[in-house]
Amino acid sequence: MIRHLGTIFAALALPAVLFAGTAAADLKLPRVSPKASVSQDIGLTTITVTYCRPGVKSRTIWGELVPYDKPWRTGANEANAFTTTDEIQLGGQKLAAGTYALLTIPGKDEWTVVLNSGTDLWGTTGYKPEKDVLRVKVKPQAAEHEEWMRFSFEDLTNGSANLVLQWEKLRLAIPITVDVNTRALADSRAAITSAETDTWRVPYQAANYCFTSEVSLDEGRKWLDKSLAVQRNYTNLTLLAKWQMKEGKKKEAIATAQSAIAAGKASKEKVETAPTEKLLADWTAMK
Repeated sequence: MIRHLGTIFAALALPAVLFAGTAAADLKLPRVSPKASVSQDIGLTTITVTYCRPGVKSRTIWGELVPYDKPWRTGANEANAFTTTDEIQLGGQKLAAGTYALLTIPGKDEWTVVLNSGTDLWGTTGYKPEKDVLRVKVKPQAAEHEEWMRFSFEDLTNGSANLVLQWEKLRLAIPITVDVNTRALADSRAAITSAETDTWRVPYQAANYCFTSEVSLDEGRKWLDKSLAVQRNYTNLTLLAKWQMKEGKKKEAIATAQSAIAAGKASKEKVETAPTEKLLADWTAMK
């Protein structure tokens, strides 16, 4: 009888043991080198780097933990993922839109930054140089101590930024540039083509981009005329006044600014006309 009861208890305990094993297999614990992601819009392009952040932890990093002249995952765990939504230039070299593994080959005086099409790597295991899409040389710089390795985007402009790696007392800046005007103009043309014929706003927005960015001014001027043909209002008349002044047509610019202010004050919507009033005062005072 006792033996029989022991068999029953053993059978009942078995599922609990199996369940405990399953729970252990699914257990999620903190990573020693936590995962991170940094993303930045440059113009109309979004660039994202996903990586893991090791700590210095009083170790000698360069030349020991991270050997010189050997491919490094540039972090910990799986390979870094570098994603760009559009074609860019990284270190002066063209890179098509897509996702790549980002690795580096550190040197004492110069590093090689590598983008590779093999995105399923664990660290550098399985890394194949023949799948390299791009390699650029970058000089490291001395920096303040950074305990946890990090990537960031710095020195941002409308068409460029530096992807910066900082760890221990080292800083590496990788230049990125984006042909923002080509993309913006292409999007503008497409938007104007597909826009309703009775909208003034879309061609105005495209014209304003051309004016403020000083690109494709002849095309932008035609877009402004298209906007004005639909509706003449404070917003597009002010842009016309600025354009005329830029062309050296002071008399026309003053008259157009006056029309813009009058349109703004007559509008059913509340319009702040002070900026154009200041322009008018400045232009009128000019000799």
